Amino acid sequence: MNVREKYRRFVCTLLIFGVLSLALCAAAVFPDAGSGAHAENSGDASAENDSGVEGTQAEEGASVSASATGDDASADGRKMVYVGGTPIGIYLETDGVYVVDTGEITAKDGSFCCPSENIVQSGDYIQAVDGKEVNTKEELIACISDCGGQPLVMEVERQGEQISLKITPVLDADGEYRVGIWVRNDTQGIGTLTWVDEEGYFGALGHGISDVDTAGLLDIETGMLYSAEVVSVVKGEAGAPGELSGIIHYNDSCRIGVIEENNENGIFGRVTGFSLAIEDAELIGTALKSEVEKGAATIRCSVDGTCREYEIEIQEVRTSSSDVNKGMVIEVTDPELLALTGGIVQGMSGSPILQNGRLVGAVTHVFVNDPAKGYGIFIEDML
Repeated sequence: MNVREKYRRFVCTLLIFGVLSLALCAAAVFPDAGSGAHAENSGDASAENDSGVEGTQAEEGASVSASATGDDASADGRKMVYVGGTPIGIYLETDGVYVVDTGEITAKDGSFCCPSENIVQSGDYIQAVDGKEVNTKEELIACISDCGGQPLVMEVERQGEQISLKITPVLDADGEYRVGIWVRNDTQGIGTLTWVDEEGYFGALGHGISDVDTAGLLDIETGMLYSAEVVSVVKGEAGAPGELSGIIHYNDSCRIGVIEENNENGIFGRVTGFSLAIEDAELIGTALKSEVEKGAATIRCSVDGTCREYEIEIQEVRTSSSDVNKGMVIEVTDPELLALTGGIVQGMSGSPILQNGRLVGAVTHVFVNDPAKGYGIFIEDML
């Protein structure tokens, strides 16, 4: 079903912490006799245990809204923003067909082989086949099916470099040509909006979106934000992080904005539906790292259908941390939030952190063995 169809709804687990927890569709370009592709749904969380062993982190990047600072600042030069905390539906398309992995196929003679092994690598983006541009897994499958057993030349982006790869498809047991590659080309799920500035730029999540299988930061071609709602909560326990589940409304009238960049500090772009994104249209100042203090603070999120603030404590301030997503250690102290969720759960990533009347950061991780605790990114690193 096309994402642009009116009133399409997709039920999924919310964007978790650090990597992709979206309900993903991976397609194999070698298995299924009918469509030539298998689909698999998977999710993951970059959760943190209290010994410091963590999940996968994303790679570096620069926020698209960095150039906007200055024009929307207060009298003291402080950047002013509208605070988020609302759930957002996310739809991303990669720049080419993303390679998840390679695998064996059963050839027509009954032997096992992997035509793409040691040629294609996880994290590659296939952008053309024999000079024909491919943007979806269906287009890639069609090129392979029509090859007649002849070698194919694939134009691939690998770690920012363009390379050409030659692969000879193999006729499988069902009489279809396969190359033994697992791929995907779109991603969808729910996250939390962090801020919107006066020029209409937004920032969300506080970390990049990475592939759940390869852990690589996704190189996106385009993306959209839609309105979403939380429908259920799984309470977190020691050793088992909780999660929020929700519904995305894929409807033109529910479109919130356009995603322009995915980097290690979050997803960024422009808002087109301000009233859907921000409930409290009041500008507040942002804090520098040096202004963040240990002690009482709040986080703003929607876990029961209402976007509101809950009490937390900032326990550590790490202004020189080498990991941008872990500038603060926070602990939920609000009895109501602890009763609802057990603390920080998968899906609260991007929830704004406020202190002394200013936006100071956003939630990014949860400790696996203590769900009341987690990490936050400084807002200075998201602007």
